[in-house]
Amino acid sequence: MWAVRDDAPPVAPPAPLVDPFGRAITYLRISVTDRCDFRCAYCMSEDMQFLPKRDLLSLEELDRLCGVFVERGVRKLRITGGEPLVRRDIMQLFRRLSRHLGSGALDELTLTTNGSQLARFAPELADLGIRRVNVSLDTLDPQKFKAITRRGDLSVVLAGIEAARNAGIKVKINAVALKGVNEHEIPDMIRWAHGLDMDMTLIEVMPLGEIEGDRTDQFLPLSVAREQLADHFTLVPLAHRTGGPARYVKVEETGGRLGFITPLTHNFCEGCNRVRLTCTGQLYLCLGQEDSADLRAPLRASQDDGPVRQAVIDAIARKPKGHDFVIERARPAAVPRHMSVTGG
Repeated sequence: MWAVRDDAPPVAPPAPLVDPFGRAITYLRISVTDRCDFRCAYCMSEDMQFLPKRDLLSLEELDRLCGVFVERGVRKLRITGGEPLVRRDIMQLFRRLSRHLGSGALDELTLTTNGSQLARFAPELADLGIRRVNVSLDTLDPQKFKAITRRGDLSVVLAGIEAARNAGIKVKINAVALKGVNEHEIPDMIRWAHGLDMDMTLIEVMPLGEIEGDRTDQFLPLSVAREQLADHFTLVPLAHRTGGPARYVKVEETGGRLGFITPLTHNFCEGCNRVRLTCTGQLYLCLGQEDSADLRAPLRASQDDGPVRQAVIDAIARKPKGHDFVIERARPAAVPRHMSVTGG
């Protein structure tokens, strides 16, 4: 029998995932479903054709794929959709993934939600170690909210936000800036969010997927929105980062943070550290590019993770430098897939 040497050198961890431009990939966003209980006018068509359930990865397969990324240096997982909390038995996945928080392999497990199911799940999410959530909310006007979402109830979302806060979860509000829809409401939303100690981020509408209308009519450049906000607030740039593309300012009058995500007016790709996994096992290397890698086939071909590990490495090796989003009337959708497919 071989003796065990106490002075044996420790086994080196696997090399981190690094793309061709020297960016370490430490952030994975996972869309667990393309389905949503809202039909936001800038995001989906009214009559969406969702994926057949048989095409979706199982929760066990999603957990296995996440494990491959975590062992290669991913430190942050964000669960998205569609609306992730409408996926059946979704808490089973959160329970499994939370083990990486317990081991120290993961810095953060979080999610982006429309808030419709948050009151139901917030206590258990908090118990599992979820410390932050992003809630997508574009207006505080009940009728306007109904018009934007086509079927949502603002009071339900507000109750979900309250439940999350009561459970000790930090909430950040994400609002898409929509020209002629909510642009004049943004200062009041900032005061409301900051009054409840919630950060807020403004997002430019993105040309993903065909919708009934023309996004050029919805598009409000955040450079314009920022100029408008300067009439109400003193905005002081901050170095604060949360691992995503937002650039933050401090609003002196409220004391809160305000983020800007500007994929069209200011390319945010230079420090991109993230990739996106869909509920069908496609790994998208860039939100604004169509190139993807199929991880479902190697995942299902072997119980050994070697083939899927290699597929991930090969995919990261071709991650592009940046996206090429454009909004113009001749090209309303720069990318044909809807945001709900890739993950919001």
